[in-house]
Parts: sequence; structure tokens; C-alpha cells
Amino acid sequence: MTAVRRVLNPRTATAAIATTGAAALALTLAPQAHADEQVKPALPATAAAAVAVQADHLAATAKSAAQAKPSSETKTMSVADIQKKGVKKYGNKLDGWIRTSLDIMHAKGIPGTYKGLHSNIMRESSGNPRAINNWDVNARAGVPSKGLLQIIKPTFERFHVAGTKNDQYDPVANIVASANYAAHRYGTIDLVHSAY
Repeated sequence: MTAVRRVLNPRTATAAIATTGAAALALTLAPQAHADEQVKPALPATAAAAVAVQADHLAATAKSAAQAKPSSETKTMSVADIQKKGVKKYGNKLDGWIRTSLDIMHAKGIPGTYKGLHSNIMRESSGNPRAINNWDVNARAGVPSKGLLQIIKPTFERFHVAGTKNDQYDPVANIVASANYAAHRYGTIDLVHSAY
């Protein structure tokens, strides 16, 4: 196995690219604790060991996400009521949007955690609900990704959760639809660590 390490921005992130012949390529972003410290990703000795480590991590993350139980109160409430209550209870900022989304997700059986949502939102839009990507392949095809989790319109429409606003820019609707998509594709938003 060969490994190549390249620093993207020494103050914020490092990228580690590991290849095994022509069969595999992995890109992992890891925040640095301090600007003067170098983060050195642990690379398993063999490709089989790398697969085993990843499988163990995925199983543990999926198990913890599945254990998140909706409260009995949110189970009986409509999505619209959960959203109204969430805005009053948590506020109309990023933290409140995430917490309201989690209440809806738990009521609808969509797995995910605060940490998983927050890290993906910060990577995708830096917390800006009006973010739009006008430069990638989707944008060139006429369907730019939008909102907190940078979801494209067809995916938003397919995974939209009834009761949330039918608006890609609505923070709660964007989070819940994106988490619903990630749950169907990856098992949970918590397993998404790069563009999805």
C-alpha cells in the first residue's frame, strides 16, 4: 500500500490519500488541533486491515444512531407542530434548526445526531441557509445544490419530509430532506464525511 499526504491548509485541515494499487482511493479530511501540530492519520498496514477498521467504525456509528429514540411527545405530534414548537423552544439560528430537525427526524425514524448534522452543515455551507453552489457539475447541468446541506432540487423533492416546507432554502426542510437522503444511501448522515 502506498500513502501520500498533502496539506490543504495547515491551519484548518489535512488530507490523506491512500491507494492500494488501482483498486481504491480514499480522501479523508481531519481538523488539526493546533496550527503548529501535524495531524498524522493512522494508516493500517494492509488494505484488508483498512477495510476491517472502516467496517468496525461504520457498525459502531450505525448502532449508536439507531439507539436514538424519539420522545413520546414528538411521536404523537405532526411535523408542522414539531417545527413550530422547535422554533419557539430552540430559536431560529443554526443550533435551533438542527435541534428542530432532530425532533422531526426522530419522530419520522430518520437516524442522525447533532454532531453528524453540524459537521456536515459546516463543511457544506458554513451554516449559511442561503448558500448556493454555482460552479460544480450539478450547477453546470442547471441544478445547483442549495441550502445548509447543499442538496439539489431532484434529491430534495424525492426525500422531502411531508410537513416541512417545500423549499430547499428552508433550513429545517433542507436538513431533514438531506438526512433522509443520507439515511437511504449511507445508513445515516453521521457516516457522511465528504461531499455526498
